[in-house]
Amino acid sequence: MTFWTKIAGFILRNRYLVLLTIAIITGFLVTQTKYMRFSYTEANLLPTDHEANIEYNKFLEIFGEEGNLVILGVKDSTIFTPEKFNAWNKLVKDLDSLPQVDFTVSVADVQQLKADRKQRKFVIEPLFDKAPKTNEEVTEIKKQLFEKLPFYNNLLYNDKGVLQTAIYLNKDIVNTPVRKDFVMDVLIPTVESFEKKHSVDVRISGMPYIRTLNSQNITDEMEIFVIGALLITAIIFFFFFRSFRATFITLLVVGIGVIWAFGFIGLLGYEITVLSALIPPLIIVIGVPNAVFLINKYQQEVKKHGNQAKSLQRVISKVGNATLMTNITTASGFATFIFVKSQLMREFGILASINIISIFILALLIIPIIYSFMPLPEQKHLNHLEKKWMENVVNWMENMVRKQRIAIYITTVSIIIFSMIGLYMIRVSGSLIEDMPKGKQFYKDIKFFESEFGGIMPLEILIDTKREKGVMKLSTLKKMEELNEAIETFPELSKPISVTNLVKYSKQAYYNGNPKYYQLPTSQEKSYIFAYTKNSDSNSGMLKNFVDSTGRYARITTFMKDIGTDKMDVIQERLQAVINKQFPSENFNVSLTGKALVFLKGTNYLIKNLVISLSLAIVLISIFMAWMFRSPQMILISLIPNMLPLLITGGLMGFLDIPIKPSTILVFSIAFGISVDDTIHFLAKYRQELLSNNWKIKPAVYSALRETGVSMFYTSIVLFFGFLVFTVSSFGGTIALGGLVSVTLLLAMVSNLLLLPSLLLSFEKKIANKKVLKETKFKILPPKDEDK
Repeated sequence: MTFWTKIAGFILRNRYLVLLTIAIITGFLVTQTKYMRFSYTEANLLPTDHEANIEYNKFLEIFGEEGNLVILGVKDSTIFTPEKFNAWNKLVKDLDSLPQVDFTVSVADVQQLKADRKQRKFVIEPLFDKAPKTNEEVTEIKKQLFEKLPFYNNLLYNDKGVLQTAIYLNKDIVNTPVRKDFVMDVLIPTVESFEKKHSVDVRISGMPYIRTLNSQNITDEMEIFVIGALLITAIIFFFFFRSFRATFITLLVVGIGVIWAFGFIGLLGYEITVLSALIPPLIIVIGVPNAVFLINKYQQEVKKHGNQAKSLQRVISKVGNATLMTNITTASGFATFIFVKSQLMREFGILASINIISIFILALLIIPIIYSFMPLPEQKHLNHLEKKWMENVVNWMENMVRKQRIAIYITTVSIIIFSMIGLYMIRVSGSLIEDMPKGKQFYKDIKFFESEFGGIMPLEILIDTKREKGVMKLSTLKKMEELNEAIETFPELSKPISVTNLVKYSKQAYYNGNPKYYQLPTSQEKSYIFAYTKNSDSNSGMLKNFVDSTGRYARITTFMKDIGTDKMDVIQERLQAVINKQFPSENFNVSLTGKALVFLKGTNYLIKNLVISLSLAIVLISIFMAWMFRSPQMILISLIPNMLPLLITGGLMGFLDIPIKPSTILVFSIAFGISVDDTIHFLAKYRQELLSNNWKIKPAVYSALRETGVSMFYTSIVLFFGFLVFTVSSFGGTIALGGLVSVTLLLAMVSNLLLLPSLLLSFEKKIANKKVLKETKFKILPPKDEDK
């Protein structure tokens, strides 16, 4: 306590210096906000040296960025009229002329492969060389495309008459701000203008498009979260304290905290992702309880003796100690993510822990200093300390602990059993798009392409034949075709695209374009069909998309629907069985990769790390409790009330079918880190009361319950509604995060105010050890006369 008395004296004697220092740091961090940047890539949840990342990077080295495809789709029979058909083709040509676009593939770009018998080579001819003017001409083009060119089936059309256009962006801009500018300022306005002019509904999708709109949603929602969190916490704070002065001071503290949060993001050079975007509102929600404890203590002291200097000194020296411990434990809960190898989670852990300690320091410095410049609170501002309804709540809690402990234990055991059942029902989801806002048009467009073409998330299979020109061996092509046929058996995957499609098209062309010959050549046909291919350069442009320049590596591309990890594991297992059978490891290296698969593997990786980080948080809290109390029983007693809410939350996730995924994975660590705060506040007060009550457990427990019950109730309500702000999000994961953390913290409050004191009373003989408390390094001085 002597240490904190010195701290209090230093702060109050150097008020101007402290405020100037805060102003300078704030000004510096404001300058760092210009370095904030939004993420232009998907969240990579795996460490860089993970096998899945190594395989994906190898694929990128050979074939380049695979996430550069934007697709346009039209399901409208009127598109096959001359005016709309020509307008559609002009739209694509206009986009193709832009510098951000590498090339496009549309109906207007369709090239027919034909055999030139005289020169013994393949040549390409356009499907049509001039814009059709009559319905008959358009119908003929459609007939040629749909009936004679199976190569383009599921690429440019499907059997239901849906047209699709592929726009391949320049690979250099895919992961840069240029992509965002193109999508938001060029692509969307151009398509909307076309829709309005021709009354055609155009669907847009593809990973660059989805990522851009998703990032924009994150940006917009971050502003909503910050404003919403400030507004709702201010309203609740004013409802409890009925003081504009106290509300203003609190908003000032958390406002500076938000500025610091943005500043640290820029200073550390981190990108704003769906996780780091939660930091500023999180700091508001966590910062307000600090203000509640400090202001509540100040008003209690003023009401007790009316001496402002003494009140401010005791706010810092008494509440500062407990508040530091609670903030350290909260920060520790988040800091456990630092030990996770995932860069995304590590950055979140670093930012959260730094900002939690920062908001504590700001509250401890700013609140007492500002109050020191103000007159004493008026009586009306102190009336909330004696609210009848609040007193009734505290009386009810005390009565339950006194007389209904058996009922509390029976209820606890029943809840544990119920929650365990729910835990077994939890499923895991690694979907890239499950959390995306389902009310937005781009999500509906994703579902459209899933329904019509089988998905939009690329899944790549990289085949290494281990020798140059090994891909074009007929035996290799047949193996690839077997794998293609296996892929087609999965309704969750689209029709695959590979070099075999082009080889089959070559055979069809050799036989005068007859679609029934769209198949791999026999060993006899191979020599003269491939002879035509060697004499021709018409295939080279298409070939480079499927085979590398040496002919050693090939790719098979398919597109996935929105599936979770369970289904993907089954698909991967069955595909791997085909791969093992068709591609012996001594002759081939075959790997499944692609952004969607990397994300799915990242989800499983995170779940394993959740167990590690949560276990580490529990160990840290246990060590902290052991240091405070030097009692194994106290460690158990302090952990039970905080583990119970986590167990209930897990059970609710199972019963409500809320899956474990990257967004909801945070619930447990956030809730545990914050809920332990109430335990520490209660136990810190309980230790003080033990001394005041001559080591008698019962009076100490009841006194601690009455003293801390009000503040714990206030802070829990603030936290409940603060996290509830996240439920206004359009992202499913953020909604689940907000709702689950809110419920968990409310349950934690009830658990700490009912179960914790009950356990203390039930185990009083084992923990009432005066010698243990006296020997602890964390000394408690006997109370002074005026404190009694």
